[in-house]
Amino acid sequence: MGDQPLRVLVCGDADGRINVLFNRVKTIQKKSGQFDLLLCVGDFFGSSPETQAEWEEYKSGSKKAPIHTYILGAACHDTVKHFPNSDGCELAENITYLGRRGIFTGVSGLQIAYVSGREAHQEPAPAHCFTPKDVTALAAPLVSNSKFKGVDILLTSQWPRGVWQYGNSPDIDTKFCGSASVATLADRLKPRYHFAGLEGTHYERLPYRNHMVLQENAQHVSRFIALANVNNPAKKKYLYAFSIVPMKAMDPTELVKQPQDVTENPYRKSLKDGKKEKPASTADLGEEEPAPQFFFDMGKKQQHQHPGRKRQSDGDRDAQPKQPRRPPQATGPCWFCLASPEVEKHLVISIGTHCYMALAKGCLTPDHVLLLPIGHYQSVVDLAAEVVEELDRYKAAVRDFYKSRGCRCVLFERNYRSQHLQLQVVPVPVDKCTTEDIKEAFVVQAQEQQMELLEIPEHTDLKQIAQPGTPYFYVELDSGEKLFHRIKKNFPLQFGREVLASEVVLNIPTRADWRECKHSREEEESLTKKVREAFEPFDFALQD
Repeated sequence: MGDQPLRVLVCGDADGRINVLFNRVKTIQKKSGQFDLLLCVGDFFGSSPETQAEWEEYKSGSKKAPIHTYILGAACHDTVKHFPNSDGCELAENITYLGRRGIFTGVSGLQIAYVSGREAHQEPAPAHCFTPKDVTALAAPLVSNSKFKGVDILLTSQWPRGVWQYGNSPDIDTKFCGSASVATLADRLKPRYHFAGLEGTHYERLPYRNHMVLQENAQHVSRFIALANVNNPAKKKYLYAFSIVPMKAMDPTELVKQPQDVTENPYRKSLKDGKKEKPASTADLGEEEPAPQFFFDMGKKQQHQHPGRKRQSDGDRDAQPKQPRRPPQATGPCWFCLASPEVEKHLVISIGTHCYMALAKGCLTPDHVLLLPIGHYQSVVDLAAEVVEELDRYKAAVRDFYKSRGCRCVLFERNYRSQHLQLQVVPVPVDKCTTEDIKEAFVVQAQEQQMELLEIPEHTDLKQIAQPGTPYFYVELDSGEKLFHRIKKNFPLQFGREVLASEVVLNIPTRADWRECKHSREEEESLTKKVREAFEPFDFALQD
């Protein structure tokens, strides 16, 4: 496959609901094209007579899995009978048991490490368990190689203990959650993606770094994703789709790029708290403060910029306070640079330090807004770190604003035939349609125009996918799901508006083109005033 990305699906505990799982996979492949493989964590088999009968259909060959499927071993005593060989084997056509522990390397070079079952501390361990010795036996040959950088994917039945440290919190009681041995394994193997099940919930942790800033060379980040049970009544996410280029085929510079929301390594804190011996290279964390749980630092208040007021420097140093760095300027006229005489300032709703918010010209709905950098940046991937930080604050504030009005928040950007970043933010009333309906509308309309919209992992930085100057279209849904299209030629300029204006979403097809929705200046001033007043309780720029 060369350096072509592999398309991978991962699911949580199937619990014997094999037909439901494979029907869902068929639906996804029908909509989004073929995937290369399906990886299953947690318990694949169920213990009821009904699930046993379901499995027999696949085992006998009367039914066939629609995709190459790789599963972990038993995580409970009742399902041990389905696994005749601890070293792994084919259980049915297209369904392979990986084994108790090991490394699976595909023809593409994709490297998958795995450990089946739950942690046991006694020897010999029950058939559905592993021991710390299994973890050592798996990791030692890999990490002893001086060229070892990490694995592409790690599959475990159990969560790693303490993975939530420094990150966003899962929606379960973590008091007895997770395995210390799995945490040690994840810390040593440095997987780019780590998937687990068994806890019955979906949890996508913010990415974490595998190196100490300023003390070690940059390394790739790791992402931990836990998935819920198939067909769970709470409709929690149990299937995860992503694309990955094997580490061996990646450009080293691309591999180590750090997303904006990266946090400290959670396992170094866990190992330290557990008084476990750490490698010499990680013995001293340099008194670095834990990363905050937000994409921006709430600890440092930024002063709201008023005319004539200087921005304070960090701390009271003897030197003169630093002036704010002058934002990038356009080389010619720009309708969206805030300092430009061309900008329509009567549409401005809020002004921060690096970004501002304005009513969209020819707005789809009365509270359709734009988020824009004050300085001249062409796209999200061009933004400086401090601008991204404040843009994320605005995104969060607008989401809360729309939520208070009973609406979902849809954001999209078209980096094509535009010279200044305009992040379009559109509210969709929750009673109009579901997030899945909105996502499907984008995918279907893209397919109709022979365009491919790829789903990218929730916390993936766009800079990892698109270089500055690359034309692209990008949409972010209120669920955190993101869709991306690399523009090659002849992209419809109104595509984002057309999808949201369509009958299945807002049902206002006549407003798809902004030029058909123009208001008089007086009407624009009135609309802007209403949104500004309604947004005021959410406007952090007034509070900083």
